Amino acid sequence: MSRRPLSPLERWYWIADQLSPLHVIARVRLRGRFPPELARRSLAGLQARHPLLRVAIADEAGRAAAFVPCTTAIALRQVTATDADAETRWQREINDRELVDRLDWRAGPLLRAVVVTVGDDVHDLILTVSHCVADGTTALSLLQQWIRIADGCRSGAGEPSRARSLPAPEDLFPRRHRGTKGALAVVRAQLRDQIARLRWRPRRIAASAAVPFDRRRTGFIHRSLSAAQVDALVDACRREGSTVHGALAAAMATAVAEDAGIGSGGHVVVGSPVDFRPELDPPVSPDEVGAYVATVGSFVPHQPGTPLWPAARAVTGDLARRRRRGEHLSMISLLRWAGPTDLAASDPFVRRVERRGPGNLCLSNLGRHRFPDEIGPWHLSGAQFVAGISVSGYFVATVNTTHDHLFWNFTYVDGIVPRARAERLADACVTTLLSAVAEDPHRERTTVV
Repeated sequence: MSRRPLSPLERWYWIADQLSPLHVIARVRLRGRFPPELARRSLAGLQARHPLLRVAIADEAGRAAAFVPCTTAIALRQVTATDADAETRWQREINDRELVDRLDWRAGPLLRAVVVTVGDDVHDLILTVSHCVADGTTALSLLQQWIRIADGCRSGAGEPSRARSLPAPEDLFPRRHRGTKGALAVVRAQLRDQIARLRWRPRRIAASAAVPFDRRRTGFIHRSLSAAQVDALVDACRREGSTVHGALAAAMATAVAEDAGIGSGGHVVVGSPVDFRPELDPPVSPDEVGAYVATVGSFVPHQPGTPLWPAARAVTGDLARRRRRGEHLSMISLLRWAGPTDLAASDPFVRRVERRGPGNLCLSNLGRHRFPDEIGPWHLSGAQFVAGISVSGYFVATVNTTHDHLFWNFTYVDGIVPRARAERLADACVTTLLSAVAEDPHRERTTVV
């Protein structure tokens, strides 16, 4: 890949990462022999396949920040765990190291790998990727490709095909979101958002303490739903006219409202990252590397003592309308005019994101992700992803339903949301959701607007 300037979206992620690490992390458990030399060789094959896995970022005086070629191999860290901490060691590695330790964007590449091994045949594979070049879909896809390439190396298959070199995400926007039409769409979206804010005066998750931007650290809490609970959730959503995402968002809004002691009702802002790969011209495959999500905010109604489902339906309808209007693409287009050009000039924008950005309380849900149960000789389980927060929010959930389980991972900015409070919020989200699923379907519905 030759030198390519960062787009406004990529530049914003790069600036945020300089303040506090902004990583996307994917993990899967692999059962079977997976020796270190095979892990290294297949990582090299993965890196050779994708141009954006062979770049660093150059920041030279007088020139725009840009992706530039690098020849450094993907770093691989090997960790040995005991049987006693086999189920939690991968979580500690993510919480203590992978969300905290920076990727060296000047030297590249913009990702690294960890293998946590228990005995000879149980391995937790972890990939940590800069948000400049990845979202949750990308991270999980790269994890799967790493294993497939390892299977090819093991069996003597040929080299994997090379991925195409793509332009910046914004350069692939459909015509209606470029030029004058795109600018008008941004203005309309901002006006709608401002009117809604004046009408609803929505609440945001409040900080327990102030933490400077450059001292913010992302913490991690893991939760999940069993196969039986997932089935019950899907059935309840179908019965109640809600998407699973709507139900999850409503549960999060309820947990935050109750944590804040909102006793008289109101609205809570919940951000939802939207994958726009299919809308690009040409469309981008989930197997291609890049960050292709944009976050839009929904004002979720909360009324103490009422069922969860009216709020879940409200989120479902609101997010569908925002997607039809292309508000997620307008959010990215806004960065062309309002986004910072470098770290030194970023403070006003970062403070505006903190006050009004949609990531304050956020739910990134990939839905059902078809990560295989087997590749070659290996059995796979627990494929899921985690998102760093940096300066974009306070409390974030990432969700994917894979291997018959729903993985619901929470991250938070330590201090702004202390660990004990974050655990209470995470538990309240799960409890609120499962309680709603278990409700009597014949109970009289109450509509919240």
